[in-house]
Amino acid sequence: MNKCPISYELTENKYSKAGLKLLSPKLTNLQDLAYTSAEQIYEAANRATKISIQGVQPKLSAKLNIKQGAFELVNLNGEFILKPQNPMFQELPENEDLSLKMAKICGIDVPVHGLIYSKDQKLTYFIKRFDRKGRKKKFAVEDFSQLSGESRETKYNSSMEKVVNIIDKYCTFPAIEKIKLFKRTLFNFLIGNEDMHLKNFSLITINNKIELAPAYDFLNTTIVLNNPQEEIALPIGGKKNKLNKNLLIEYFANKRLGLNQKTINNVVLAIRESIPLWNKLIEKSFLSNNLKNKFNALLKERINRTLN
Repeated sequence: MNKCPISYELTENKYSKAGLKLLSPKLTNLQDLAYTSAEQIYEAANRATKISIQGVQPKLSAKLNIKQGAFELVNLNGEFILKPQNPMFQELPENEDLSLKMAKICGIDVPVHGLIYSKDQKLTYFIKRFDRKGRKKKFAVEDFSQLSGESRETKYNSSMEKVVNIIDKYCTFPAIEKIKLFKRTLFNFLIGNEDMHLKNFSLITINNKIELAPAYDFLNTTIVLNNPQEEIALPIGGKKNKLNKNLLIEYFANKRLGLNQKTINNVVLAIRESIPLWNKLIEKSFLSNNLKNKFNALLKERINRTLN
């Protein structure tokens, strides 16, 4: 039996029916991506001036050819973003896929995502673009760097308090989005994501409603860095390290976001109830045993620091 890299289910084939259905109800098989990891990195560099996706990780734009059962690289109007293995950091595709699956368990809105095999049998991460609907419709999306008047070079020049200000200023229903922001902030701290800078938050406009875009670029950066210096990219209460229950819940959730105790308790309860499922998911994931152990240890320490 094999383990499906999209659904994590055991299957006789490379991909389970549920995994294929997640990509498309019409998809019956999926071929390996026709590029090795090294070739994908080369293609990402070669196409960088032609596509609109930017960032530190090599990224490719792709469409899913259902008839051929294959992802195809494109320069324009891609439906998916692909991220191959990164020679600088180990197991980033497996890490990001696991992290986003964990986010979904606790009720965070996430796009369709998963892992696919490349020509060299290494795993590539895919995520469906949330700013597209069909081939013609495109939703307006602006990241918080744009909304703050910052650039890619100054995306760390902010704070979580300023992130809240953006929600107050632009969102249709700020009170709802603040609950989402609290859950995402707490979640990212728990999983060790210390790189949630301004470009990793976005607002999307759908049917004249402005709200937080689905989550993206969630991954446990702490376990892949040799010597991480910070626990959060944008400070809370002026702090980037030694975050605790008082800072995250009493100060940020209650005082800065203005959430009442019942709402805070509901978010914390959703997180608590997710922990056993997270533990099972980490074990089922495609991370190596070494990184699984590091992930579990960090998660346990962060939970003890903030939720107990």
